Amino acid sequence: MKRLRIRIVGGSLAGLFAGILLQRDGHDVKIYERSPSGLAGRGAGLVGQHDLFRILRAIGCEHVARVGVVAKERIYFNRDGSIAETSRTPQMQISWDFLYSTVASHMVAESYQIGKPVVDVVEGAEGAQLLFADGRREDADLVIGADGLGSVVRPLLNRDASNRFAGYVAWRGLIPETALPQDAAVLLDRFAFYVKSGIHVLGYLVPGPGGETGPGERRYNWVWYRPVASDELQTLFTAADGRIFDYSLPRGALSEERLQMLRSDAASMLPPAFVKAIEAESLPSIQGIFDFEAANIVSAHTALIGDAAFVVRPHTAMGVSKAAGDALGLREALLASEDLSEALDRYQKERLPVGKSIADYGRRLGASAL
Repeated sequence: MKRLRIRIVGGSLAGLFAGILLQRDGHDVKIYERSPSGLAGRGAGLVGQHDLFRILRAIGCEHVARVGVVAKERIYFNRDGSIAETSRTPQMQISWDFLYSTVASHMVAESYQIGKPVVDVVEGAEGAQLLFADGRREDADLVIGADGLGSVVRPLLNRDASNRFAGYVAWRGLIPETALPQDAAVLLDRFAFYVKSGIHVLGYLVPGPGGETGPGERRYNWVWYRPVASDELQTLFTAADGRIFDYSLPRGALSEERLQMLRSDAASMLPPAFVKAIEAESLPSIQGIFDFEAANIVSAHTALIGDAAFVVRPHTAMGVSKAAGDALGLREALLASEDLSEALDRYQKERLPVGKSIADYGRRLGASAL
């Protein structure tokens, strides 16, 4: 493929994966991230999968996959805190923060621009054009939409580009390991679950923000899936200062009154160890669980990757790996053909079925989770 002007909308891991690979292949690449402060500190932990390992090898930072915390077993609680079941299934959790910062360091710095929100993309016969919030326009041979759940690129390719609420949300906490009280120590070094009708909560250790894995340096990540009616979402995603978010409520936005309600609900519904973990988090966040499947992930001068193409539920633990697979698939398609249209068609034929399969899997897991 000849040298292309490639512009990527969205600077999280999907955008970085694609940007680094395509820049190394000689293309003129720039990434535009809407957040003015960047994305460091946004994630917790993730489970490494095959495509993630592949892309880390391709980038040259495979060592990141070996920096993690191993949960030696899975335990399932009874309501009173006793252990109902133990499963010897060791699993490593990688730090999202450490992965993101390490991967980002492999992108040419001036090619990654934060605080540059793209508000629209339009296509013409010879290319595509990005429209920025400040009124600026920029031409490209290929635009890659890596802008996630709220993608502005997605509607160019799909008449129905809306996310569908799955009927529940994930309350999330991420606290220093040392913030867990002694009487919650049963949670350490294992995956812990409490599951019954209408209740699904889990927790596990992840590395520190800089990849620290020593005892006392790690963080504890808990997730509580809770059913919510769709007409309650706007209230749920309204911050203490009145700001309304579309798909989530970030850390620090919850009012003190609602924080106390969360803790009260935990005390009345969950095993004691999880109650302690939730009480130790002063800045919980809320993630809405949504579904989206693209009918098309390419057009003449545009391609979608990651959550912009398919929103997969977190139960799969495959979101980052799918994004890596998308980036690898797009790169391989561009390398295999001198014609952009042919390359994008090849990419869609390969990755569209993969996305649909993972999305279906996530819905099945979600149906059994609550």
